[in-house]
Amino acid sequence: MIVLDNLTKGYWVKGQRKTVIDALSLTLPTGKSLALLGRNGAGKSTLLQLIAGTLRADSGRVWSDGSISWPVGFGGSFHADLTGAQNTAFIARIYGVDTDDLIAFVDDFSELGNHFHMPIRSYSAGMRSRLAFGVSMGIRFDTYLVDEVTAVGDAAFRNKSKAVFIDRMKSSSAIMVSHEMAQIRQFCNAGLVLEHGQLAYFDDLEAAIAHHQALMA
Repeated sequence: MIVLDNLTKGYWVKGQRKTVIDALSLTLPTGKSLALLGRNGAGKSTLLQLIAGTLRADSGRVWSDGSISWPVGFGGSFHADLTGAQNTAFIARIYGVDTDDLIAFVDDFSELGNHFHMPIRSYSAGMRSRLAFGVSMGIRFDTYLVDEVTAVGDAAFRNKSKAVFIDRMKSSSAIMVSHEMAQIRQFCNAGLVLEHGQLAYFDDLEAAIAHHQALMA
């Protein structure tokens, strides 16, 4: 389970403070893959980063009895002067997984060829995304956080990425942000709706989608 304990986060916008996560307390159940729904600007990406620990809350805390990924496909923490392989090795050491195994997986999965051994600063946006998605899938987490990203590249690469993600979902759960309801229905079995800094949990995914669509209307 993931526990959000009095979680608060806001930003200063044009001299005024906007609170996007407002004293939020909720326990997210174990074994559920959750759709995180909400209007643009509601704070969905902020909430995922708070859960991942890549963003500091103003107050409150998040804790879990399982492992949680960073947002899948997020490459913002890559060191530009290190190669893809070196960044992968560094992440492996941080998460305590076998370095050689992760490098081998990411090298094969990302299909970067010789670029895998070149500095990140030489990568295109698509290459960085391939590397980031590969590293995300190469480490087994109890919960994967997915923010509008499941794959990049041509159709064959997208199909391969989708197959790997489906395989991970056999033994893990996810919290997924997506505007594609078909994708939400494929991977999720319950829902969260974020509105005015608060989360509403729905054990029935269709009820969550209906509530979200009613708010949007």
